[in-house]
Amino acid sequence: MKICVVGSGYVGLVAGTCFAESGNDVVCVDISEEKINGLKEGIIPIYEPGLKEMVLRNCEEGRLTFTTDIAAAVKDSLVNFIAVGTPPGEDGSADLQYVLGVARDIGRHMTGFRIVVDKSTVPVGTADKVRAAIAEELALRGVDYEFDVVSNPEFLKEGAAIDDFMKPDRVVIGTDNVRTAELMKELYSPFMRKSDRLIIMDIRSAEMTKYAANAMLATKITFMNQISNLCDKMGADVMAVREGIGSDSRIGYDFLFPGVGYGGSCFPKDVKALARTAEECNYDFILLKAVEEANERQKLVLPNKIEARLGSGGAKPLEGKTFAVWGLSFKPRTDDMREAPSLTIISRLLELGAQVRAHDPEAIKEAQKHFGDRISYSHNMYDILKGADALVIITEWNEYRNPDFERIKNLLVNPLIFDGRNLYKPERIRSNGFEYQPIGRNGKAGF
Repeated sequence: MKICVVGSGYVGLVAGTCFAESGNDVVCVDISEEKINGLKEGIIPIYEPGLKEMVLRNCEEGRLTFTTDIAAAVKDSLVNFIAVGTPPGEDGSADLQYVLGVARDIGRHMTGFRIVVDKSTVPVGTADKVRAAIAEELALRGVDYEFDVVSNPEFLKEGAAIDDFMKPDRVVIGTDNVRTAELMKELYSPFMRKSDRLIIMDIRSAEMTKYAANAMLATKITFMNQISNLCDKMGADVMAVREGIGSDSRIGYDFLFPGVGYGGSCFPKDVKALARTAEECNYDFILLKAVEEANERQKLVLPNKIEARLGSGGAKPLEGKTFAVWGLSFKPRTDDMREAPSLTIISRLLELGAQVRAHDPEAIKEAQKHFGDRISYSHNMYDILKGADALVIITEWNEYRNPDFERIKNLLVNPLIFDGRNLYKPERIRSNGFEYQPIGRNGKAGF
């Protein structure tokens, strides 16, 4: 099948590459000449395990190409995926200008029947707007080509996107056209060889499914973070609580790890957008508003702990203190720092007068865009510890799970660790001579 994917960012590049891997001829389109030229040379603009190797292989075998020429791509492709960004506006609503811009481009250049697939995360009702934009362009051209609009939301986890696409939990297809449903089934059939996990539904339900899924996961994370804060106050251990409630099959263990709040490109944006959609329907989605507010508060739990332990009072209570930060990306196995808790935590430490040194296996370049020279960086996780007053752990990269504790203790001014991800067993770390401040743990749970 000939496929055009417009937008060569995280979703578009992964989708296009995986479709090529299953034997389709795929052209990825982007307005950025720099990005397209880089992709042609094998330079991948995002970090995602396994993606570079798959891109290079499919380019070499001629199934995957890159271009800025959307006209040629649309003319040659039966299925046209829209995978451009939908950044949040000031009111939290999704900005659809890029999605609708692509829709108009498709209307300007299509030469026959086309399937237009919304892969971008879009509010309920967007397919109607896409359909109207294409129809308007066709009318201006004086042609009457048939086309169908499909909602096909993505459910990719950064750091595991290739596996998620190639071995999906589910594929949601929103369409009211039986013929189009069959074509989409054919397109996704290589990923359904073990079991059929493709779900066909109406378009608006498909659009809502994406937001509902992310809002549910964000709520689950936030609930556990709130429980961890209560555990801190009551002397309970949140990891024991997690074991106790996660064993309930109705709840499960996934997304019950307490920490410093959720971030990334999906949860914050989608929670805001769904809340805004509710407002437009005159519905006060009070739970979702509380989730968003609680998550922003959670990002301040760690700096509040640091200030309470090391602050000296005054306008700059951490002046003269230096902190070594491990982890900048919003989660491991990605360089993505969109809405990352590290942005809030480090900014707060700087406001309090502290100096910050940071390490991350992949996200240093992204961090430099946000902080510039206000903090220092190192590609060696131990170099930033020398002379620091404490170690602050924000992201749970595997490199941080089994470090050389004796080396850490010798490098720090104080053997003090603030752990925003509960990476270590409290009894073990304390037996090594550290003062250990995790999130919601009393150290008595035994694991």
